[in-house]
Amino acid sequence: MLVIHNKKELQKVLQSKVNKNCTIGFVPTMGALHTGHLSLIKRAFSQNEVTVVSIFINPTQFDNKEDLEKYPTDLRNDIDLLQTVSDAIIIFAPSALEIYNGDIASKKFNFNGLEKVMEGEFRTGHFNGVATIVELLLLAVNPTHAYFGEKDFQQLQIIKKLVELKKFPFKIIGCPIERETNGLARSSRNERLSKSTREEAGFIFKTLNSAKSKFGIENAKSITDWVASEFAKSKLFELEYFQIADASTLTPILKKQKNIKYRAFIAVYAEGIRLIDNIAL
Repeated sequence: MLVIHNKKELQKVLQSKVNKNCTIGFVPTMGALHTGHLSLIKRAFSQNEVTVVSIFINPTQFDNKEDLEKYPTDLRNDIDLLQTVSDAIIIFAPSALEIYNGDIASKKFNFNGLEKVMEGEFRTGHFNGVATIVELLLLAVNPTHAYFGEKDFQQLQIIKKLVELKKFPFKIIGCPIERETNGLARSSRNERLSKSTREEAGFIFKTLNSAKSKFGIENAKSITDWVASEFAKSKLFELEYFQIADASTLTPILKKQKNIKYRAFIAVYAEGIRLIDNIAL
């Protein structure tokens, strides 16, 4: 399996593999790979002649230094997992200095309000960091298709907007959330949970499903209040936010309207670890 740490080397390898009709599938990750990542990678591999997976923990998207320091990393294990898909996958694992060209800092973006709600409200500068690194990675790989999970649905919408604003030729593909047997959205952060809390964390998805069943019967404020009351009863989980929003604009719902798709978004702390999830309504 080819592991590349340098942009110029990556581009040289890709140029040697790509012909006129060849497509490149790209899956950007921060490592600590799990079956959720593998579902994206398998899709990319099945739909493209060449597949690139980046493994890079991006420092500029963490508003909490401790969270960055504790983020799980195991490149050897990641390589082993990728080999279960194919030895032909190209791994791009640059250093921060390499990918940022020596200047490890975020650019500032305006995504017409997409970046200001939910995650943007609670994580200062987060989406500037996300957009900066995604732009750098897309330009380094120059893929035909790039794959992102819907667990980070707000991030997915912002990346689509980034590509639109920059007029990039890359096609951004959103992929369904992979879940553990109890419904917990798969995330590298789950590895930091105790076994018992990880089992109990199915409560998050259960609550989202209950909110979905109430949608259309009760108004958004009533549902939001109910979710808050359910988490207030829990000793394990602390609710940061629950929001019902327009799935396209991420605008918080005021009154349900016809022909608009809505999603419910949630962020929860468990044992000091931040977990997010969402569900289509």
